[in-house]
Amino acid sequence: MSGVVIVVVDDMFFASKIRAVAEAVGVEISFPRNKDALIEKAREARLILVDLHNQKIDGVALARELKGNEQLRAIPMVGFFSHVETELQRNALAAGFDQVLPR
Repeated sequence: MSGVVIVVVDDMFFASKIRAVAEAVGVEISFPRNKDALIEKAREARLILVDLHNQKIDGVALARELKGNEQLRAIPMVGFFSHVETELQRNALAAGFDQVLPR
């Protein structure tokens, strides 16, 4: 499967773990710094991983925007959250995330 995996993470430790796995399996990843860069890169994406506690990009709003776009809605989105934030999990699923998993 071709395409880039977009990673929306501002936690350096979480990002380094994702980077290590991607390198081990030979997957290209991208860490866009803002929403505009992410939307542009999404046209090449095969998966979008989002830390729902990201301080720069609101993951729930992002899911609503991407899933509302005819060209981008088919891209799978996986969100990660703190297991105690069950309301955030529900909101993310309602916004269109395909999966929401505890970190």
